[in-house]
Amino acid sequence: MVVVILAVLVGYGLYWYAPWMRMTDTTVNDALTSGVAPDIGSARGGDRTRTVAPQPYRVLSGTFVSQQHKTSGTARVIREPAYRGTPARITLELADFDTSNGPDLRVWLSDQPVKADKSGWRVFDNGRRVELGELKGNKGNQTYEVPVSADLATVRSVTIWSGRFSVSYGAAALS
Repeated sequence: MVVVILAVLVGYGLYWYAPWMRMTDTTVNDALTSGVAPDIGSARGGDRTRTVAPQPYRVLSGTFVSQQHKTSGTARVIREPAYRGTPARITLELADFDTSNGPDLRVWLSDQPVKADKSGWRVFDNGRRVELGELKGNKGNQTYEVPVSADLATVRSVTIWSGRFSVSYGAAALS
């Protein structure tokens, strides 16, 4: 009987903590937007005027700080204006991103401030947030689609949130 109980507890512990994930890395290499676009406008050539397509531009950006786990890299929110039938798009880009691997990691935009100490680990589930999906990998360059309906005026941070443990692995204050 003791062996059965011990086996169940070990199985539960392995499922809950997923220790094998700490020994593996997943690197993502999504294409990132290059640079910040100049102002939208028009270019004149001779007698003719041609409209320059609106370029993507950075709306928010910040640098990751470690919270529950060592995390580094930069985050930026990029807006691509609508142009000639293509809809407007907003994306979150994580550049040179690096954190620990773990179970049930999510990417959230949040209205909560980033606190670098232990008190900041759990603040992000208190306020309003927009979940962008599962973290694609714990290393590399990544892009996530942000709903156009998201209120970027209230977004103060991005966090890598562990749904299993309800803590932030790392976060970036966005401004």
